[in-house]
Amino acid sequence: MKPPPWFWVVAVLALLWNLLGAWMFWQNLAMTPEALAALPDAQRQVTLARPHWTFVPFGIGTLGGVLGALGLLLRRRWAVPVLLLSLLGIAVLFAAMYAATPVWALTGVRGAVFPIVLVLIGGLLWLYARKSAARGWLR
Repeated sequence: MKPPPWFWVVAVLALLWNLLGAWMFWQNLAMTPEALAALPDAQRQVTLARPHWTFVPFGIGTLGGVLGALGLLLRRRWAVPVLLLSLLGIAVLFAAMYAATPVWALTGVRGAVFPIVLVLIGGLLWLYARKSAARGWLR
């Protein structure tokens, strides 16, 4: 079954969104001491307090999102579990960040908006992939 034109719009936007996330992952992974020193004080404190293992769910979330979006563009059913894995990576990352760093004390409710938006977008992309598979748009 051929997907409607808006399927392609969503898939391309998903890929662009997740490529931005992958770029952010790389920026965090390759951060130099000079770049760390240039961060605002609160962000620097959170970055220094972040456990190194959190790069694993960060990578799973972002790279899984890129692969899942590519799966949508290729109209492959494997996009569904890959996007679910991405969503779980994002959720674990932010749970760890709030449990292991002073992010809440430094940013309060205002700082929670972006992580919530990221989890919502990840969840919506996964649901979209599931619905696309159910409608026969993915093979």
